[in-house]
Amino acid sequence: MTTQPPATQPPATQSRFAGAVPFSGPRFHVEPAALYREMRHEHGAVAPIVLDGDVPAWLVLGYRELLHVTSDPVLFSRDSELWNQWDRVPDDWPLLPMIGRKQPSILYTVGERHRRRAAMMSNAMEAVDPFELRRCAERYADELIDGFCGRGRADLIAEFATLLPVRVLARIYGFSEEQGPKLVTAINDLVNSTENAIAGQVFVFTSMTALVAAKRHRPGPDVVSRMLADRHDFTDEEIVQDVMVMTVAGHQPTADWMGNSLRLMLTDDRFSASFSGGRHSVGEAMNEVLWEDTPSQNIAGRWASRDTRLGGRHIHAGDLLVLGFAAANADPRVHIEGGGPTRGNSSFFSFGHGEHRCPFPAQEIAEVIARTGIEVLLDRLPDIDLTVAPGSLVRRPSPWLRGMTELPVSFTPAPALGDLGDNR
Repeated sequence: MTTQPPATQPPATQSRFAGAVPFSGPRFHVEPAALYREMRHEHGAVAPIVLDGDVPAWLVLGYRELLHVTSDPVLFSRDSELWNQWDRVPDDWPLLPMIGRKQPSILYTVGERHRRRAAMMSNAMEAVDPFELRRCAERYADELIDGFCGRGRADLIAEFATLLPVRVLARIYGFSEEQGPKLVTAINDLVNSTENAIAGQVFVFTSMTALVAAKRHRPGPDVVSRMLADRHDFTDEEIVQDVMVMTVAGHQPTADWMGNSLRLMLTDDRFSASFSGGRHSVGEAMNEVLWEDTPSQNIAGRWASRDTRLGGRHIHAGDLLVLGFAAANADPRVHIEGGGPTRGNSSFFSFGHGEHRCPFPAQEIAEVIARTGIEVLLDRLPDIDLTVAPGSLVRRPSPWLRGMTELPVSFTPAPALGDLGDNR
């Protein structure tokens, strides 16, 4: 297929988005906090950005402005059909998996239908047995650690963090154990907006379609079967789309939450005691990451349903607003960087806000998986050390999700639990 180049921006659009910052590049990966400070200083709480293909949008940097946007689903809609830039978007645009058009998923559903779909998903996830969830996370964590504990070295991202969440989610959603790990590469391609993003989306969609069809004919004690039993008038396609959302949103941010927390604990002396057998600061590290190094950096998005003003900007009907979770968390009006512990303070934007925030049962599942994985790792390998300089660690190239590409460590080799006959 031949893709037409995007149309040139009209003069009025160029004027409104003057000084727009490209929404890509190494600074989003290497030093996003500094970049957000500069953007806030230059443009204020709402900054003009340009997406791939010279497509303009707004990045909401201010905490109060983001709270306003996410609290008003009528003025700032989740309906992507409102976007005034669709005529500039080619069919093979790499951001389409993150900014979808005509997608019948819960992400782009509004009003009462969205509330009913959210309730269906929340009820299905809330029914997950928390004790079984933890046992499942412990078992898979032990199996993954068994694969490298005898070597005395490992990459905690490739060999642990990026594998554990999807294995647990696959189990509670109804996938076979063999299917879960096969989704990892496709999900990473999708969220990283690489040249393989659309291919990754197709693979995930195909896998979800097969799962929903299988569970419709042979239900089991799993999340997807419970959604199908409580489906109301939702079609198979809508449920497939929602399971895609649950899997992608449940896996990669949780993997990054684990990886970013482990990085903090390995590089910050405040948490060094945890690697001598203690667990008391695991929760503190995980909470600090949600403030200072949140996996969900930026989310697309909301679309203005009419002309309005936000953060001193004139927002036109149909303009896209990208939600800057990381930037809002660091807004100096509400959060002083390095100003004190964040223990007990959960007013971060890392799970969103308003009607379209991450459902509470999903948040709880993610926390159980991430915390259990880290705690099992500390129990099994208490003397882990980073084998490279902290400054050499590289972030995955995505403006949407912030995570490590690798986390190389060394430790005293330990026997695999399977070799000792452990049946946990």
